[in-house]
Amino acid sequence: MMKDRIQAFLQNENKSYAQFADEIGVQASGISHILSGRNNPSLDFVIKMLHRYSSLSAEWLLFGRGPMYNTVSQPTLFGDDMPPDGSGEETRNGLTDSMQAVFETSESSEMTSEGEVGHSEPSELSTRRITRIIMFYSDKTFTEYLPT
Repeated sequence: MMKDRIQAFLQNENKSYAQFADEIGVQASGISHILSGRNNPSLDFVIKMLHRYSSLSAEWLLFGRGPMYNTVSQPTLFGDDMPPDGSGEETRNGLTDSMQAVFETSESSEMTSEGEVGHSEPSELSTRRITRIIMFYSDKTFTEYLPT
């Protein structure tokens, strides 16, 4: 059960209920209720836990499969992880296939003034094109893509 995995995690991290509750932003009584079996962990609780402990494996926490912690491989500066030029998954306009799929999906929806997503009619989609994509990063830099 998930409560047993949370208990194992707390023992492995050497955390008290109060420390753990403070770190993930929940009440200590909530932790006690989950671990005693009175309540099941909510989605919000699980998200807070996984967000605070990014090395914790969601697969292990939710289903009990795999190791408790994610294995993180640190890339090296001159490692062989990068494919040679021209053999990567970039498409002709500089976007990866996965990024391209996101933008193709975004063509079928539009943002309303309230920030809600609404779907366009097929006739409107044929005339709309992406003109610029800007990605902002946490280090206060950005990358701009201009489709060809």
